[in-house]
Amino acid sequence: MINLSLAGLLGAVIGTVVAALVYVPLVDFVERGLRSRADSGAEGETLEQEISLLRRASLLRRAVFAADVIVFAGIGYWLGGMVGD
Repeated sequence: MINLSLAGLLGAVIGTVVAALVYVPLVDFVERGLRSRADSGAEGETLEQEISLLRRASLLRRAVFAADVIVFAGIGYWLGGMVGD
């Protein structure tokens, strides 16, 4: 059975706020790496290659956001539950 505590839920909210603050710098860092890897491959990019890169970047942003929220909210819930008990 799941044991929900107020301290744990408060920790999860704080963890979600931290995840939102960390999201932009993390996505910028990962996208920079993706673009540098794509730029080193070919000199002249075609329209299809640019669209493919944009789709991968969009999928990457979503994956980073989902992982970011899950990890930080989980850590916040865990720490809140430890501190609140």
